Amino acid sequence: MTKDSGAFRTIGELSKELSIKPHILRYWEDQFGMLQPLKRAGSRRHYRPEDVEMVKTINRLLNEEGYTIKGARKFLTSRKNRPTAPAAEKTSAAAIPMAVKAGEDTGLMLKELKAIRDRLSSALSQA
Repeated sequence: MTKDSGAFRTIGELSKELSIKPHILRYWEDQFGMLQPLKRAGSRRHYRPEDVEMVKTINRLLNEEGYTIKGARKFLTSRKNRPTAPAAEKTSAAAIPMAVKAGEDTGLMLKELKAIRDRLSSALSQA
């Protein structure tokens, strides 16, 4: 029987699901401060969906991509401090005014995009 993706998981369930031993999950809690499952009576751990995603990310970084614990911790911390994608899109959209409005000739838009491409190419070749 599998649980719904939004359901809380015990340490045993998560361990079995991801093939990670429970003592490793407890160790990762000590090493990665952002991994904080709920602890109920008797210190029973219950992993929320965001905790499960964090464990999956930590596992991928350590066991697939070859990060050290210190490197994985630094990667996760830097990712947490980055602006979110919608804010970045809003900033870039405001920084580059488009001459073309919805419904106008796409030829003009294509011409602008090619001009931008050429300027970027020129700047890269000079760098």
